[in-house]
Amino acid sequence: MHTVLEPESLYPDTALEERILGPGVRILRGTCKSSLLELPQHLCDEADALMTLRMAVPKEALDRFPKLRLVVRMGVGYDKVDRAECARRGILVCNTPDYGTQEVADTAITLALSLRRGLTLYHDGMRASPPIPWGVQPSRIVRRFEAQTFGILGLGRIGTAAALRAKALGFRVAFFDPYLPNGADRALGIGRMDSLEALLRASDVLSIHCPLTRATRGLVGAAELALLPQDAVVVNTARGPILDLDALEAALRENRIAGAGLDVLPVEPPVQPEPALLAAYRAGEDWLRGRLVILPHIAFHSPEAWDDIRLKSVETVRDVLLRGLRTNVIPPEAD
Repeated sequence: MHTVLEPESLYPDTALEERILGPGVRILRGTCKSSLLELPQHLCDEADALMTLRMAVPKEALDRFPKLRLVVRMGVGYDKVDRAECARRGILVCNTPDYGTQEVADTAITLALSLRRGLTLYHDGMRASPPIPWGVQPSRIVRRFEAQTFGILGLGRIGTAAALRAKALGFRVAFFDPYLPNGADRALGIGRMDSLEALLRASDVLSIHCPLTRATRGLVGAAELALLPQDAVVVNTARGPILDLDALEAALRENRIAGAGLDVLPVEPPVQPEPALLAAYRAGEDWLRGRLVILPHIAFHSPEAWDDIRLKSVETVRDVLLRGLRTNVIPPEAD
């Protein structure tokens, strides 16, 4: 008898889990709100597999699970799991990379389009007191799509989906991803850059889609933003720590960057003291009018995506725990 623990009780029942995992697996649920340390110890003692969405899995949490063999992160990113400690203990770590692809790509494109077509500019201006004059407002943020290069940093599933959407809208599309084999650019009909610097120099819109690893933490900072063309737009729907928020605030304030759309921040939810850019945004400071959109890490969301998270996570548990497969296993060297 295997035991699978879902510590957050994300769904109203366990019918799907029971159907997919079968009678030889017991499903336990907890009521965690912020930490696995909240779990009753008897639940931890019995768990062979852990399925978690919002909860971090640090060493001190792993210390509570004497039988644990598998951690399934119910999402694409796996930076909340102490994978080095899991590897030391022989615990496999998996993610669910094939959910939310459409939603995150759609959100990245929507953020770019709402900025580049001036929707945020006019939305903010029409609600101002007094409102902006009726008619065209001169702004360097508004550009024709086909006059721009849409740069994609990280051409995984979501980056590829974003590339196809941008291409269909008329953008020139280029990407940088050192881990992809030759020919990916040919298959998609987009441009491949041989360095991050080359991508940045070409990108009128920079859309970030790489995972958060040791190599990508702080990857886009002040020096990188300075390479973007004047009045570029930056979009981040990946992970907050990839982009230096203070550097972005300086680039926006100095009018080197025209606008930004962020679904993610370095610390979520934000804590005091707030980052300067978030504070200015929340205060409605005039210099940011129409130039910045911040979302609370919801790019993945749709009812269909929530169904996918559940189904694909349970299927991953079944494949790895019961069938001995390597479905969605993250190799220790992935960082």
